[in-house]
Amino acid sequence: MKIFYSPAHVKHNPPFEILDGGEKSLSYEVPDRVENIVSLLRQKSWAEIIAPTQFGLEPILAVHDEGYIEFLQSAFRLWTAGEKNFEHIALIPATFPPGGMRRIPHSILGKAGYYMMDLSAPIGAETYPAALQSAYCALSGAEALVSGDRASVALCRPPGHHAGKANCGGYCYLNNSAIAANRLSLYSRVAILDIDYHAGNGTQEIFYEREDVLTISIHADPAEEYPYYAGYADEAGKGPGQGYHLNIPLPFGTDDVSYVEALQQALAKIEYFNPGFLVVSAGMDIYKDDPLGKFKITQNGFHKIGSEIANLRKPTVIVMEGGNDLNKIGENFLTFIESFVDHS
Repeated sequence: MKIFYSPAHVKHNPPFEILDGGEKSLSYEVPDRVENIVSLLRQKSWAEIIAPTQFGLEPILAVHDEGYIEFLQSAFRLWTAGEKNFEHIALIPATFPPGGMRRIPHSILGKAGYYMMDLSAPIGAETYPAALQSAYCALSGAEALVSGDRASVALCRPPGHHAGKANCGGYCYLNNSAIAANRLSLYSRVAILDIDYHAGNGTQEIFYEREDVLTISIHADPAEEYPYYAGYADEAGKGPGQGYHLNIPLPFGTDDVSYVEALQQALAKIEYFNPGFLVVSAGMDIYKDDPLGKFKITQNGFHKIGSEIANLRKPTVIVMEGGNDLNKIGENFLTFIESFVDHS
């Protein structure tokens, strides 16, 4: 199985984040999230670890707003202009525009508030290069399917599913799964299945008015959990996209049995849609001991979830999203993807 990985992610190492309620904390989104997975993959004979192809900006701009991409490229440089010591700092906004106030200011801090959804996606010196390579990993995984592979893996860091057309947030800067799915949509209809603990609000926004890409997210109820303002069961698409988006919000404490029941609902909709390709936004933060989650999925649960999805027998690219238990993220991710090895 082809595993697409870039070491560029290591240089994106945010020095802090601001948690709910304004608490400053060390970031949970750290390089070891991927490095712990890679160290286990290197021990597997079936894992072919490959550097991503460099695609340029065209497939990125097919999903994201040009002004937003320009902001990501230049934000840290403009903010630190004239400063000498900025190794351990990162840009976050001080203000956010209220509803209806959507002018884009010249000030880089004003732009930060415009383009950044929250305080958990700080921009450092190496954030944009890492995000770009992360997106290239997802695109490379998609291209492997076009070339005939039955399954591939994109070790994406930073993750992507909270990034919208013109905003970052929730550790996410470029929407890797959306970029891969949009690329695959040039060849066939595509389904995106998001199994991260948090709702894939960015993915939902990007495809909400499209009928060629089915988007499904199984996640913690946003009435109680981040991202709070999207991911509700009555959000089903708009215009041509009506009926092509499905949210399945679940309560805190959801266990293996309840999760698989919800998954069966999602898989039935995918089978009915009959896509040519499947993109799985694979969040490991549904694990029972994840510090940012309140589900109770075990390692056996990951095996069952992976097996059920693999049994669709659709060409599938698995795109890494969240997961913050550094002790178990590697084992959980391998347990999940090993269900697809026979299909690769």
